[in-house]
Amino acid sequence: MTNWAQMYDCYGDVDRVPELLTMAERDDDAEAWDELGRRLVLECDLVFPASFAALPRLVRLASRSTRARGLAGAIVRCGAGGHGCDDLMEKCGGSISEFRALLDRHLRSRPDNYLVPFRDLIATDGQYHWGAVLGDFSDDFYQVACPHCAVDVTIAIGDHGRYSAIRDWNRGDMDRRGLKPATPEGLSGTGRWMYGTAVRDGETALADGIAHLFGRAECPRCASVFSIADEYGSSHHPSM
Repeated sequence: MTNWAQMYDCYGDVDRVPELLTMAERDDDAEAWDELGRRLVLECDLVFPASFAALPRLVRLASRSTRARGLAGAIVRCGAGGHGCDDLMEKCGGSISEFRALLDRHLRSRPDNYLVPFRDLIATDGQYHWGAVLGDFSDDFYQVACPHCAVDVTIAIGDHGRYSAIRDWNRGDMDRRGLKPATPEGLSGTGRWMYGTAVRDGETALADGIAHLFGRAECPRCASVFSIADEYGSSHHPSM
């Protein structure tokens, strides 16, 4: 049983969220959903005790409610933030696993907004850095440090090219070097799972972008070759 007297939302209230959840469950009230969103997730990606307290009920609604699925996904994506609710998040482990299975089934239906639940699915696996930054690879950029000479390298994966470069804010991307995408056989771990899910669901552009993101880049400064995902992940993967 949730002790809502301790579960404050972003306004410090402890009684409004359970009331709104009941309204949303009973009537699918649009105003109730809008207020829940404002109270449970701030625009700066902050979450609160009430956010995790609400998560199990949101997951139960997520199979039939787009709003519940989206709000549950937003809460899970914020799981790596400095919210001070790690104990509450840990208690939501069962709900997060249930949500992960639900999202996987939903993705198989190939929804129009595929990238949003795909990012939510990634977050349920604890890969918060990819869940936060992964784009549709039409115009994506990732900043990494070369592991050999420490220069800042821009990784571009989009319609305008797939390359590494040194970014000059006056002259643009300088000394571009083409990326070397990973082969399907060369992928492992998270990259293999992300790539396989996208391929399974016919998201060929997303899969190709993931192959490049988990491929290798050449440093324009020292010409050393390194794994893009390894360097980005080591810099951005949160310590939980």
